[in-house]
Amino acid sequence: MLNCHFSLSFAVKNININHRNSLALFSSSNQGATRPVLPRARCHSARRFTGMAVSPARVFASLIPATGGVCGNVDGLELNYTAKRASSPPRSPARRVEVTGSAELSSPPDRAALTVSVSSSKQSVNDAANSVTRRLEYIAQTARQHGAKEEDTVVTKHIQREGDLYRMQAEVSVVFSDFEKMECVRSVLIEKLDKSVCVGDPQFSHSEGCLSLLRRRVCVAAVETARLKAKEVCNVLGQALGRPLLVREEDSREWTCGQQESVALPLTLQQKVGQMTVWASSRVFVTFELRPKDGTRKNL
Repeated sequence: MLNCHFSLSFAVKNININHRNSLALFSSSNQGATRPVLPRARCHSARRFTGMAVSPARVFASLIPATGGVCGNVDGLELNYTAKRASSPPRSPARRVEVTGSAELSSPPDRAALTVSVSSSKQSVNDAANSVTRRLEYIAQTARQHGAKEEDTVVTKHIQREGDLYRMQAEVSVVFSDFEKMECVRSVLIEKLDKSVCVGDPQFSHSEGCLSLLRRRVCVAAVETARLKAKEVCNVLGQALGRPLLVREEDSREWTCGQQESVALPLTLQQKVGQMTVWASSRVFVTFELRPKDGTRKNL
């Protein structure tokens, strides 16, 4: 129910008593005109006021409010209306459980770049170019036979003059995703080509997609660890684990094992891969809703 509070005030200019024994109140407006503001009321004792001088009067009325708020002034009728909205009862804080979870995962490199250098010195520019071109074609053919793609092969050439000779150098870089096939190509090139061809050591690296997958996996693993921890806490307290309310990753790191300072023997392929393995860690903060179990709810 809406209760109101306002004050009503008006000035009574005169009181007229007519032959019907009726009492009427008139208010004065800003223009000086008089008009009734209250309905006529029967008054049996009005005759005794006949001939008496009547002074102006002010009448005030008020009601106590509950809600809302209005202020106004209408034709000499002052209206002040103030109310307060009924405040809703405070909600009890939600029951919840807050835990942290962490995880560490590793990812080996998924790319290996094999670089092969070819050089030739001849008295003629064409002879030097032809010698290098024949070797480049053999290198590209060997790489394609072992699954290398054309878009993963980059060739650069450079020619310069050294005295009376022309020296041409070329470099081929082939990226492999299969490390065993890369080793086969490397072995074939070392065996079949002469000393004018230099086959370098493979360079291992991670593609952007591989690193992105690692970051997502380690974060999900940390959240799963937090969920299992919260579930065990609820079991101890005799409660049920509700929906997650907040998940926030507070820390994430990435690192590699790095190069060894002193190596007595040449590293094997697996050792080289291990050195370039990327490790990632994640720590998350998770808030779950805490709910009573079905049996506890029935008892309540």
